[in-house]
Amino acid sequence: MAYYRPRRRFRPPPVELGKEYEAEIGEMSRKGDAGVAKIQGFVIFVSGAKVGQRVKFKITRVGRRYATAEVVQEEAGEEED
Repeated sequence: MAYYRPRRRFRPPPVELGKEYEAEIGEMSRKGDAGVAKIQGFVIFVSGAKVGQRVKFKITRVGRRYATAEVVQEEAGEEED
């Protein structure tokens, strides 16, 4: 008996390659080398960012489920450890 399962359609990512965005880092990646930000529920791994920081970042790669980015600027008022 054949089992039909409809293909899951992915909506287009809310970010574009090369553009800059600003968001707060909510958690760290499993490896601990990148902070995780979300824009409209879409996951973005921001290298060099830490939890609690509000950063401006530039998208370096966009995939179907996530994107990667690099920090462009840390917001003023953040403390460095």
